[in-house]
Amino acid sequence: MPHLRLRPNLIALLLALTLNQACSPQITDTPFRPPTRPPPTQILSTTTPIPAIYTAVPTSTVTPTPTEGPCSNNLEFVSDVTIPDGTTVSVGSGIDKQWLVNNSGTCNWDSTYRLKWIGGDPLGANQEQVLYPARAGTQATIRIIFTAPAVEGTYESAWQAYSPDGMGFGDPIFIKIVVTP
Repeated sequence: MPHLRLRPNLIALLLALTLNQACSPQITDTPFRPPTRPPPTQILSTTTPIPAIYTAVPTSTVTPTPTEGPCSNNLEFVSDVTIPDGTTVSVGSGIDKQWLVNNSGTCNWDSTYRLKWIGGDPLGANQEQVLYPARAGTQATIRIIFTAPAVEGTYESAWQAYSPDGMGFGDPIFIKIVVTP
């Protein structure tokens, strides 16, 4: 160790540097990594799909009106709502007749559709009436107010639906009454 005696200042410096490095925090070269979002979680269902909470139940069958081309008109008689055939009424009395019908065509009936008298006795009613508006595929109640004739007997009145272009369509509807004094 003769050379150590020759350089005491160098040994002191090395010793100071070694102690200094041992006591100081170590700096490492770590690259900066910004935070990242975790990957999206994908849930794979291995069970039966959940059914819808609400399922609409149709209350009637509705045929939509076509948006292209002409539609078709039809009226189907369903039943007499009031005044069944053969009902006896008094001479001159008012008669509130109603029929339940289906608009079984693809056209919606509006105020341009008519109901016209086609036979029998008009029984005091206007011979042309506005047909009750009804969407295609729905039911409607047709109503006409009649007046019983002044002479007793059996009377019938027949009516037909007409489209805006004047074409009759569907089942004719009837009233048949017996007038008594």
